[in-house]
Amino acid sequence: MDISVGDILEMKKAHPCGKKDSTRFLVLRIGMDFKLKCQGCGHEVMLPRVKAEKNIKKHFRKDSGEL
Repeated sequence: MDISVGDILEMKKAHPCGKKDSTRFLVLRIGMDFKLKCQGCGHEVMLPRVKAEKNIKKHFRKDSGEL
């Protein structure tokens, strides 16, 4: 999967904060783990790459402007 820093990922499960955009996460770092920032509350989480890629529902590129 072609994911880069600055992209927005919409996940299948929401972040427990329960805010409006809690299913959308900003990609801060990529590698063996993804560092994601919840768009609802701003909390940063680390997920293993395999688990993160499995739970992606939609992928918005930072340069496409389709947010």
